[in-house]
Amino acid sequence: MRLNSNQVQAIKQAAQQVLGDDARVTLFGSRTNDALRGGDIDLMFETSRQLDNRVSATGSLYVALIRRLGDRKIDVVLKDGATPDAPVMRVARETGVVL
Repeated sequence: MRLNSNQVQAIKQAAQQVLGDDARVTLFGSRTNDALRGGDIDLMFETSRQLDNRVSATGSLYVALIRRLGDRKIDVVLKDGATPDAPVMRVARETGVVL
């Protein structure tokens, strides 16, 4: 996994800040492969709660991540209690690393 412990902690803090204590985060994509270089940070955030506004929550997560990690390419996938599974979510769970 190509994230250091400070980055992992920052991501978890952003998830907790925006989604609450039950938030789960999975890193997926190229950053899970230590042999590769570069690439964006692909993150799937999950909460069992149903969010009032998923678009707003996604934006808040992105802002919290940029503030903690700096200006870099970050892709955010958000699944709440009302969101049906999408193919990208299944891939993230099957190939990703839970932070």
